Amino acid sequence: MIQVPFDALETETLDRVITHFILREGSDYGEQEVSFEQKLAQVHQQLQTGSAILVFDEDEQSVNIILQEQLPK
Repeated sequence: MIQVPFDALETETLDRVITHFILREGSDYGEQEVSFEQKLAQVHQQLQTGSAILVFDEDEQSVNIILQEQLPK
């Protein structure tokens, strides 16, 4: 996997990648309901702070978001 700077993608493309990530993850946000727009903003923030990264998988020819805690050590 190759790390891709999130700001290398056009805004619309990045939003599509994040949307796919949110829908695929089905993340649990606790007791409080979080709107889709809030989830989108949270993932943008995670990418900006480095707690999540964009990666390109050469085998799959796809871009994905990985949380830092999911990276192999």
